[in-house]
Amino acid sequence: MSEYVIEMLNITKEFPGIKANDNITLQLKKGEVHALLGENGAGKSTLMSVLFGLYQPEAGTIKKDGKVVKINNPNDANALHIGMVHQHFKLVEIFTVLDNIILGAEPNKMGFLQKAEARKKVLELSEKYGLQVDPDAKIEDISVGMQQRVEILKMLYRDNEILIFDEPTAVLTPQEIDELMEIMRNFTKEGKSILFITHKLNEIMAVADRCTVLRKGKYMGTVEIKDTTKEELSRMMVGRDVKFEVDKGEQHLGDVVLDVQNVTVPSKLHSNNAVKDVSFQVRAGEIVCLAGIEGNGQTQFVYALTGLDKMSRGKITLCGHDITKAKIRDRSKLGMSHIPEDRHKHGLVLDFSLEQNMVLQRYWQPEFQKFGFIRNKEVRKYTDRLIEQYDIRSGQGAVTTARSMSGGNQQKAIVAREIDKNPELLVAVQPTRGLDVGAIEYIHKQLVAQRDAGKAVLLVSLELEEVMSVPDRILVMYEGEIVGEFDPKKTTVQELGLYMAGAKNMYRDVEKKGGAEA
Repeated sequence: MSEYVIEMLNITKEFPGIKANDNITLQLKKGEVHALLGENGAGKSTLMSVLFGLYQPEAGTIKKDGKVVKINNPNDANALHIGMVHQHFKLVEIFTVLDNIILGAEPNKMGFLQKAEARKKVLELSEKYGLQVDPDAKIEDISVGMQQRVEILKMLYRDNEILIFDEPTAVLTPQEIDELMEIMRNFTKEGKSILFITHKLNEIMAVADRCTVLRKGKYMGTVEIKDTTKEELSRMMVGRDVKFEVDKGEQHLGDVVLDVQNVTVPSKLHSNNAVKDVSFQVRAGEIVCLAGIEGNGQTQFVYALTGLDKMSRGKITLCGHDITKAKIRDRSKLGMSHIPEDRHKHGLVLDFSLEQNMVLQRYWQPEFQKFGFIRNKEVRKYTDRLIEQYDIRSGQGAVTTARSMSGGNQQKAIVAREIDKNPELLVAVQPTRGLDVGAIEYIHKQLVAQRDAGKAVLLVSLELEEVMSVPDRILVMYEGEIVGEFDPKKTTVQELGLYMAGAKNMYRDVEKKGGAEA
């Protein structure tokens, strides 16, 4: 019997204008975690989509347990016990958790759905693997971390043995990432084999046995994790040394740009408020980070701040203008830019071209239109400049459909568009989600450049490394309230973790001590 459960030999996959996979070989051993590392657009997701039957390669062979197999579609993959958790989840938002898990594999007797039987199996699996979910909750009402659990349970429900995780931690909190790493280790102890696509070198070092590196669609090599370092992997991936620390010069504070007073936002899930009486300021020349575990009101606060949702109480002032009830376009005109948490829902029109997406919030400006007609040459020239400046990789350049681009390059496009508007306030929600180390380094430089240019930056992040290295001040949010304010130079990850988990509340502790410092 073959040493490998899966062999992808000399795989080539092309799209218009781009060779996404160029003669790539990947071999997966039984019971191992095999990481697949590469820059945004290096061809990682494409290669895994070939294995899962979503794409057909132009050349190459796939073997399962030493035998050549043909995978025409995901049903063929499932029949071979291959499952995949996609970077952008494949869930029906208005269906329940249970309905999504069994969709396409519904148990039935004489044509009648046997939901009780399915529920029992799902609950047993969630208990066994520590993947607690509410089977009756609707997907649209649960957190992104919970949605990922649903995707994993979908694979387990189908008894898959080869598990593909495409950027599984891009949307998770630090605690959820630790849980997922533990779940992956438990899977391999049971003899399951895991292909793990990621940009995060720490995670590869923590959980993977071997790592295959791709660069610009080509195979760079496979290494044993015990014999390599983060620096070595980043060099293989990017082709140069990457700086992991964020360089920040002296801070020069200016006037208050954003003033948030007593903002309260109702919850759509329960009778409590999602955001409770939140007040803070962001000044010109500083980066303030709103940190917290997902589901503690950050999303609802950002929706209220950017005009995507209404608040029930409070006042928001931007550059001296009351924007509490202002429309989204008016907020944009007054100097607010927004890198949204969900790039598909709020960042891009996926079926528009890249150039159309780049001027979504500016097409009415004189440089892009004349007498109501779009100046296409100017739009093209503008988009080409941003593609060059931000290294946005797209098969057909400015005319590429946004949907066809990799997740990381979609993110780069949004970041480029929002920063290039030259805002007074940049609201950056998870700006480096799904980006490789080279791109993260570049985005962090851009955020610091905004601050140094006298702009205000509100960063919302779950990445503790980012929270500790990028901002000048950290505000921790727990259950809709600001529970602590910190200087990143004077705090620790452990202290932040206690506040993020609700074990401590700076303001409550001060009250208890009669005004003494917590």
